[in-house]
Amino acid sequence: MAKILISAQIDLDPAQRDEALRSAQKWIDAALAENGCIHYDWSADLNNPTRINVFEEWESEEALAAHFEDPAYTGMRDHIGQFGLTGAVSKKYRVDAEAPVYDETGVATAGF
Repeated sequence: MAKILISAQIDLDPAQRDEALRSAQKWIDAALAENGCIHYDWSADLNNPTRINVFEEWESEEALAAHFEDPAYTGMRDHIGQFGLTGAVSKKYRVDAEAPVYDETGVATAGF
């Protein structure tokens, strides 16, 4: 069973971005409580005042499919659309290999 990662960039009206994140906490907490959710992070991009970066990690495709049927997903989707949405790009990745970045000597390595 392969993990699934989601990476997304959501652009909002910059005057509303911070409030969109603050008021989304209940949806974030709900997603984090779902079975199969490992990480669910929505955060402000410090280099772009309009952007929210999203990183999600799910135990499996089945866990992600269940999330898409959960009120946490539909609630967040509907919530974020109320803050001057100007663009969004999201991609999902199936993980076929996983390893630590740093080896046993503390050196960062690119290999698996």
